[in-house]
Amino acid sequence: MSTVIHHNTVREPATYTGHTDNVFALAWSPDGMRVASGGRDNTVQVWDPATCQHLLTFRGHPGCILAIAWSPDSRYLASGCTGGFVHVWEAETGNLLTTYRGHKRFVRSLSWSPDGTMIASGGDFGDNSVQVWYAFDGQTIHTHTGQDRIFAAPWSPQAPYIASGSFDEVVQIWHAYSGEQLLEYSEHNGPIYAVCWSPDGKSLASAGYDRHARLWDARSGQTRYIYREHTHIIKTLAWSPDGRYICSGGNDTHLHVWSVQNGQSKALLTNQHTHWIRAIAWSPDNKIIASASQKNIHLWSWQKSIKKHTEH
Repeated sequence: MSTVIHHNTVREPATYTGHTDNVFALAWSPDGMRVASGGRDNTVQVWDPATCQHLLTFRGHPGCILAIAWSPDSRYLASGCTGGFVHVWEAETGNLLTTYRGHKRFVRSLSWSPDGTMIASGGDFGDNSVQVWYAFDGQTIHTHTGQDRIFAAPWSPQAPYIASGSFDEVVQIWHAYSGEQLLEYSEHNGPIYAVCWSPDGKSLASAGYDRHARLWDARSGQTRYIYREHTHIIKTLAWSPDGRYICSGGNDTHLHVWSVQNGQSKALLTNQHTHWIRAIAWSPDNKIIASASQKNIHLWSWQKSIKKHTEH
């Protein structure tokens, strides 16, 4: 069994500065020991979140890296780029295991199946598909079409279902193997840039161009509430590992943490980023949030901001 690291020793403000250009992808390993990031410098970098020290650099992508995902056991790492390729790496060594070439262009999203054997990859501009394939031989299982520009395609943590959010303002939930559509959610007004499942797989949060994050039931499609505190486009969402909170970020340069129970704002970070926030990753122990903007990645103990935010 993997040991989850506790980040009581992180000194704030903690910043990882290993990239030479904008960072678009960020993922915390499920065992809590490492963070992987990638972006316009065409590299995947793996680093220690407790010290912000660089550990490994994975090279080989022909374009900007837009998506990164760890396998559930933290042994493997998948990365996708604007060139349409997905690489699967051995996380400890950086050895390249598989290259998936099913997409035409722009792999925008990646997610692993709960059992760690399959990957769902979403194609943005020039591709418009979600492809489900075996992680270690690249064999395609199903190709999902019918949506325009896929920005997010997370796999349910509890079932063989995928929720794909797209430029055409809808989220579709469908069976990962057969492609059978279960539900379509169409309450947004504009492109959907971020979608995430609750840890129990019963709810979804989605957000995008309309500046609103919506929390809704994954079975019925009924909206539970709408979070309206952002002033600009929302580009990224992350559900806390304990299932109680959601973190959202985007073009207003602010990170919001809000309650899943009632939609109320719980914490706000406004003083770290000066440009768009493109990726968020929550530590498995629930204590630290990593957020990427420009070429830097900031780590912050969001719970320390609750009291201050409440006082204001």
